[in-house]
Amino acid sequence: MKYHIFVGSTLDDLKSERKEIIRIIMELGHIPVIADYLDVDNKNSVRILQKIIEGCDYFVALSAHKYCAADEKRFTLMPEYAIAVKKEIPVLALIIDEKARWKQTKKDTDPALVRKLNDFKAKLMKGSFQTWNTTMDLCKNAQALLTEEFIINARPGWIKADNILEPMVANELSRLSFENNILHRKLCHNDSKASLKLQDDQKKILKLLAANRVSLNFCYTTSDNWENTRQFRNIRIFKILVPELAVQKSTSEISRFLGTVLNPDLSKTVRNDYPTPSNTIKKLMADFSIFNLVRCTGIKDGKNDDEIWEITGYGRELYSVYRLRQIEKALAKKTE
Repeated sequence: MKYHIFVGSTLDDLKSERKEIIRIIMELGHIPVIADYLDVDNKNSVRILQKIIEGCDYFVALSAHKYCAADEKRFTLMPEYAIAVKKEIPVLALIIDEKARWKQTKKDTDPALVRKLNDFKAKLMKGSFQTWNTTMDLCKNAQALLTEEFIINARPGWIKADNILEPMVANELSRLSFENNILHRKLCHNDSKASLKLQDDQKKILKLLAANRVSLNFCYTTSDNWENTRQFRNIRIFKILVPELAVQKSTSEISRFLGTVLNPDLSKTVRNDYPTPSNTIKKLMADFSIFNLVRCTGIKDGKNDDEIWEITGYGRELYSVYRLRQIEKALAKKTE
C-alpha cells in the first residue's frame, strides 16, 4: 500500500525543508507530490492543481514565517490548503515554533500579511499538527505525524495492479468476512460468558504487549556495525505494523520499514538491506503470531529465511480495541 502525499508550502523560504519532507515520505515507502513545476501561465492551471491534490491521500502543510512572497508566481500554501479542505483530504501541518531561530529576510514584515499568516496557522492548529525548531526536529516530527495518521486515518492508497485480487475472489472474501462478522456478533450476544472471556483475553494480551520490550539495533549506510540500540514496547511495534501488514510484507521489508520509522538518528540514513537485525524481527513476528495477531503465509521468492507476514482478523480487532481505549483516554483528559 502506497500513499500519494502532497507537500504544500511557500517556495522561496522553505526549499531545504521541503526536500527533507519529500525524503521522509520516500523513505517511508510512499509517493511525494508537489506543484513546483506546474505551468501557472496555463489557463487550466488551477483545475490541474485541483485534480493533482484531489488524487492525493494526505496533504502536508509546511509553514514558517511567510504567508506569500511578492515575486512568487507559483501557487502558495493557502490556496493549496483550501483545495485540500474542500476535497476532504486530511491535512497534516508542520508549523515552525515561534522561538525557533530564523533569518529575518525569510519573514513577512507587512502587518497585513503577518495577520493573515497568524490566522492561517490558527486554522492549521485545529487539525493534526506538530511544531518544529530545527531541520532535524522537523524530520522527526514529520515522520511521527505521518506514521500516526497512517494508523488512525488509513486512506485507500495505491496498490500495484498485480497485487489486486480478482473480483470474484474479492467478492467471496467480502462475503465470508460479512458472514463471519454476523456469526461473531451472534456469539457475543447469545453467550455473555464467551463475550466476557474475549474481552478478558484482549485485556491480557494488551497488557503483555505493553509490559514487554524489544531491543532494536540500527545499521546505517555509513557503517557496517550495529548502532543506537533502543528499547521499544511491543505494543508500539504492533501499533506501527498493523496498517503495513494489511498488505503482505516479508521479514526483510518489515525490517526496512521499522528501521526507517524508528531510526533514532535522522542525520543518518539506514541501509536498505536489513537495517534492523533479521533475528530480532523474526522473534518479534513469532511472538505476535503466538497471540494470533499475525500469520506467516509463505516465503518470498523461494528464500527460506524471508518469511511473508500479514495481519490476522483477530489482530485487526485487537488493534481496534486498543485505539478505542487511546481515543477515550484522550477525550477524558480534554474534559477534565
